[in-house]
Amino acid sequence: MLSTNTKFFSGFPQESPLVLDSGQTLHDVTLAYETYGELDSKKSNAILICHALSGDAHVTGFHSENPTKRGWWDLFVGPGKAIDTNRYFVICSNTLGSCYGSTGPASLNPDTGKLFALDFPVITVGDMVKVQKALIDFLGISTLKMVIGPSMGGMQ
Repeated sequence: MLSTNTKFFSGFPQESPLVLDSGQTLHDVTLAYETYGELDSKKSNAILICHALSGDAHVTGFHSENPTKRGWWDLFVGPGKAIDTNRYFVICSNTLGSCYGSTGPASLNPDTGKLFALDFPVITVGDMVKVQKALIDFLGISTLKMVIGPSMGGMQ
């Protein structure tokens, strides 16, 4: 389920395909992400939160499609909480290969015009990080205050 807060970054790779750690390539990569709080004028208050294997980019607040479902780290992220969105600009992206809006098996393969499905290439945590780095660059952020996440998010 995508939140109405979800944005999409399609600027990676700019001039060439994304070369995966496996040596395979992906064209027209899209990364779904959400942000919370405001980026300060120096762009120095950004925190990247990486989700667990089965997570999504909706880290805090209520899902617009289901007003009873909170974000997966709502206890920790938000105004006045441990990761205070009154102080920090929080970014959470769906991983490459995700079923929540980022390029993955449910995406169209531009080479065939059909869904990737089982033809989606093997991706690594390193591949996920490459795409997140491109998003951070796109947002004009040169330094992150912190990178944090549970499970697979912590490996990133």
